[in-house]
Amino acid sequence: MRLSRSLRAAALAAAIGLSAVLPAHADEQFFPLQSYRVGPYAAGGTGFFGGFIDYLNLVNIRDGGVGGVKLTWEEGETQYEVERGVEVYERLKNHPGVAAWNPLSVGIAYAMIDRITKDKVPLITINHGRTNSTDGRVFPYVFPLLLNPYSETSGIVNYIASREGGADKLKGKKIVVLYHGSPYGKETIPIYKRLADKYGFSLEQIEVPHPGNEQQSQWLSIRRAKPDYVVLRGWGVMNPVALKTAQKVGFPVDHIVGNVWSNSEEDVIPAGDAAKGYVAITTQASGAEYPVLQEVIKTVYGAGKGNLDDKKRIGSVYHNLGIVNGILNVEAIRIAQQKFGKRTLTGDEVRWGFEHLQLDPARVEALGAKGLFHSINVTWDNHEGDGRVTFQQWDGTKWKVVSDWIAPDWAFLRPIIEKSAAAYAAEHNIKIRTSDGTPVSQ
Repeated sequence: MRLSRSLRAAALAAAIGLSAVLPAHADEQFFPLQSYRVGPYAAGGTGFFGGFIDYLNLVNIRDGGVGGVKLTWEEGETQYEVERGVEVYERLKNHPGVAAWNPLSVGIAYAMIDRITKDKVPLITINHGRTNSTDGRVFPYVFPLLLNPYSETSGIVNYIASREGGADKLKGKKIVVLYHGSPYGKETIPIYKRLADKYGFSLEQIEVPHPGNEQQSQWLSIRRAKPDYVVLRGWGVMNPVALKTAQKVGFPVDHIVGNVWSNSEEDVIPAGDAAKGYVAITTQASGAEYPVLQEVIKTVYGAGKGNLDDKKRIGSVYHNLGIVNGILNVEAIRIAQQKFGKRTLTGDEVRWGFEHLQLDPARVEALGAKGLFHSINVTWDNHEGDGRVTFQQWDGTKWKVVSDWIAPDWAFLRPIIEKSAAAYAAEHNIKIRTSDGTPVSQ
């Protein structure tokens, strides 16, 4: 009897001691990451997902999460391949507390649209994805934040017009679009044709097969065409190869305008002197001088929890895009918590947060990101925001902003987007939403 009491007392004491060292269960919000850290596009993947994870770590370390809810994540390597991306989706989709998917891949995003709509979890396609997914009336769970391919195209044409002295000066000019041979690269073919008709410039669009290691014949065609500008709609290794080949055929680099996936340090540094003077569009500036980047350096890397192996990449274009993507995801959760409570949210509740993601310049400044990006104003029927962009020029060592924030021509673009979205709705038997809804019913 005495031995039994002693054993029970010892067991109780052990249980008390164990409970003292084990953390109490806390709510968690989970991010499944379809990352790519190997393969031809690893530079983009390591930078972007590195920045995203750095910001999630900052929020956890500094704030204890969002509203007491810890942010967690797990990576699944996709090598930027659609089949691998879908496999990661199927493997991680049943994890408790999934907040949103952020694949940074047009092909993977396209393959996920039906899946995430059925599962009622947001799909974030920052700076990429289906253009018509901007129409939240038809695509309630897809968010092409900051920029879609058509608003990007409009911004590039508006920038070229500003260099020529006005939109009326585009008439008679010649523009070549050199595009990546993938769904991403081909997405803007129709809108360039429409803008050429609107402004009266002649247009030639030339494909570069994936991954883009060889472009001699394409640039010889460009030399024969003698365009005023070349728009580089590239990705990965295609971009430095384009700049070096342009130099070989004698095309002036300052008349090449890169798109949003042709604007990183990894695109220009391998090209060497051939990249000096190159201009590219961006939704976020590069550099580590912004307060939020300084916090990441001090709090995250200071604690040995930084995600980038090469600390010199902190503040690079892809890293900063990951930081901004982290801000947008976290703020959507914060906004949703204000409505649904400070707890683990469902995917549909996080979707509501994204549909009310309005960060004006004052809020951007409060987040330590003034100058890093401009603002965003997502609504239930506009899942992109304002689409404001700026342009930067490579001086041989760093990017320098060379324009104001430029808005796309929404009066021209929105009817095109709505028509395309309506056709998609008809084809897929989707009921078009007529007002904000909580939750969405299909």
